[in-house]
Amino acid sequence: MNKIRKGDQVIVIAGRDKGKRGTVSLRKDDSHLVVDGVNLVKKHTKPNPMKGAAGGIVEKTMPIHQSNVAIFNAATGKADRVGIKVLADGKRTRVFKSSGEEIKVA
Repeated sequence: MNKIRKGDQVIVIAGRDKGKRGTVSLRKDDSHLVVDGVNLVKKHTKPNPMKGAAGGIVEKTMPIHQSNVAIFNAATGKADRVGIKVLADGKRTRVFKSSGEEIKVA
């Protein structure tokens, strides 16, 4: 079970974008995810008349390692860790480690 999923609010805890918040828009693989507005790079593109794309410098969001982000707890306003809790009916759910309350799926 992935502790950080698509749609979660996360905060960057390491790297040049430390302190920025964003929403996970994509999981690239088991350990990398794309967060909106975080890890932006400038990509130089050539014009492509076949596709109708103009050339220039484009800002692009690149993947970031999941160890560099933590889930954002809106109740405390801080980063938090994720724990797994097994319910009585056998289902597993994600909870905040600090408070024990369940993480709402966005």
